[in-house]
Amino acid sequence: MAGIGSRIDETGTLLRVAGGFALRRDVGGRWRLDLRRTPVDHVEKRVRITGILVGEDLVEVDGVAPEITAAPPGNGLGEDTRTDA
Repeated sequence: MAGIGSRIDETGTLLRVAGGFALRRDVGGRWRLDLRRTPVDHVEKRVRITGILVGEDLVEVDGVAPEITAAPPGNGLGEDTRTDA
């Protein structure tokens, strides 16, 4: 496990718990989150958080964003999927 002061960059599901927020981590377990802003649009959704571990299971978060996943092939990002070419 990361030590206090370590930089955290993880993905998981953002949860609202006991008047605060937590990240259900993809690698297992949870981080309690100390957030400057309330990310209401991301609750119960897949997110990526960045921040600093400031306690045994507490992350001081400096960024919350929707998780970005790889797009499937043939999605208009430069791959030609036409069969008549």
